[in-house]
Amino acid sequence: MIAILETLPAEPTADELDRLLKPLVDFNSRHTATIAEWPHLGIVLRQSETAEIVGGLYAFDELNWLFVKYLVVPEALRGKGLGRQLMGEAERIACERGYLGIFLDTYDFQAKPFYLKLGYEQFGELEGDDRTPRRFFLRKVLSAETLKT
Repeated sequence: MIAILETLPAEPTADELDRLLKPLVDFNSRHTATIAEWPHLGIVLRQSETAEIVGGLYAFDELNWLFVKYLVVPEALRGKGLGRQLMGEAERIACERGYLGIFLDTYDFQAKPFYLKLGYEQFGELEGDDRTPRRFFLRKVLSAETLKT
């Protein structure tokens, strides 16, 4: 097989991404247990008066772990327990789906102390510089006991 390199002019289409990932998915499937394909997870915060979405949580399956890509609580609503509720619901759903745990990343100016208070542990870090904040990777292994605390 001969391969040529081509840089796409824009973000890959869904079809291009599927084709790009197919060899990796095929390879990975030979080395990992077959697990259910769960839908991505979205939990939203709505403004009570208008039902407008003002924040929430977005996560997806990563080989039997739930990866929290975004947790968004507007500044005006912070400190009211909404972030804790969003993460608690994500943990409940992750346990229900049988995931090993949850992992996520956060920057040094964001919510690392919040996640540590929720029982997450740091397992990695990317250094920063004058233009780049430090990035932390955190995880929480889940069990039935996790939801009782």
